[in-house]
Amino acid sequence: MTALIDDAPFSRFHKKIFLLTAGGQFLDGYLLSIIGVVVLGMSKELDLTASQEGLVGATALIGLFCGGLIFGRITDRIGRQLLFTIHFIVIAVASVASIFVGGPVELILLRLLIGVALGADYAIGSALLSEWLPKAQRGRVMGMLIMAWFVGATAAYLVGYALVDVLGDNAWRWALGSAAIPAVVFTLARIGTPESPRWLLSRGRHDEARQVLVRVYGDAATPEAIASLSSEEQRQGLGMMELFRSEYLKRTAFVGLFWMLQIVPLFAIYSFGPTILAAFHLSGGNASIIGSALISLLFFVGCLPALRLIETRGRRPLIVWSFALMVVPLVVLGLAPSAPAAVVLACFCGYAFFSGGPSILEFIYPTELFPTEVRATAVGIGTAISRIGAAAGTYLLPIGLEHIGVGPTMLIMAGVTLLGFIVSFTLAPETRGCRLATASATAPADDPALSTG
Repeated sequence: MTALIDDAPFSRFHKKIFLLTAGGQFLDGYLLSIIGVVVLGMSKELDLTASQEGLVGATALIGLFCGGLIFGRITDRIGRQLLFTIHFIVIAVASVASIFVGGPVELILLRLLIGVALGADYAIGSALLSEWLPKAQRGRVMGMLIMAWFVGATAAYLVGYALVDVLGDNAWRWALGSAAIPAVVFTLARIGTPESPRWLLSRGRHDEARQVLVRVYGDAATPEAIASLSSEEQRQGLGMMELFRSEYLKRTAFVGLFWMLQIVPLFAIYSFGPTILAAFHLSGGNASIIGSALISLLFFVGCLPALRLIETRGRRPLIVWSFALMVVPLVVLGLAPSAPAAVVLACFCGYAFFSGGPSILEFIYPTELFPTEVRATAVGIGTAISRIGAAAGTYLLPIGLEHIGVGPTMLIMAGVTLLGFIVSFTLAPETRGCRLATASATAPADDPALSTG
């Protein structure tokens, strides 16, 4: 029997849900990147110390950690649709308030609040989108979310530099406040988004689920099709602690570890590109800026072939081979820190390109490996663990460059990435072509659908 959601044709409705969800990733990239553009003018006017500068940059990541943990669970308890809109209002208000801050404490608190809202969106948006997508397009569409992050980061650089060029150092207030514009746009666009029928069924709200399904699918939402979907979403009474028991513990460990181990070097390289390239003596003229821009572009471009491979080759081969290939350029950089500029740049570009596989899987594996009752909770936990990696990479990289040098620092990054390969090789399952209910079920060891062999 054809499954109502899993086997549905990809429609304008699915495209709209994707674009609305991608808005959260756009804002994440925008808000995390805009600080780097305006930090100089902000520091001058507010007379920030070095530690205060670090806190301004880090508090959004701390907020992401808290938001993912807290609102992932809340989303599984009260639903996706309500929170899908509310937290963007928080981002808009906090962004406008940033224009009027009078000191570092106010700014740090606002950045923390923004981070909490962004962390919430990871859990809310990912869960909602995955529960609406047909199985044939689920991997590709979920993977495209990370590309919205890079678009947002690029937009932040363009807007920030344009404002600085026009207004000078005082532009930082307007640059931070500019995030309110896309936040308001996406808030308005998200109003009226239907609740996930999978979540409604898992909570026993069958009449509401039927109304939503009929609204979206029309005549295809027959009583038989709805009954079949309902049988897949029987409530099991799962809670957060279930993610740390039995088979789900293995999946929680896999998602958290591969996400964290991937993002430690990636976030450090993305955030400190010019600094790292300068350590490799690529600092003449605009060399480090141009090199950083090229590396950033390759992070985006690397996602494109990965989006195809994820459906043609599968999730497991993509993540295993991507981690293996990411290790190679980092080892070369670590062993040959005095290599010619072309070799250094090629290695960084290679790392950025190969990182496309794990990057798109950040949004796929957490939503496929856990059932509806705890899906947003699992995404929130994965997000929280990954932000530990982001904060660690951001904080430790400058220290490593200063105290042990660029070569050993690159080798440590290679070691972290190698651990990502080991985790993926050992724990990564294959979920390509599976219905969402099948992928998220705890399968017997001989079930080929979720084999790690």
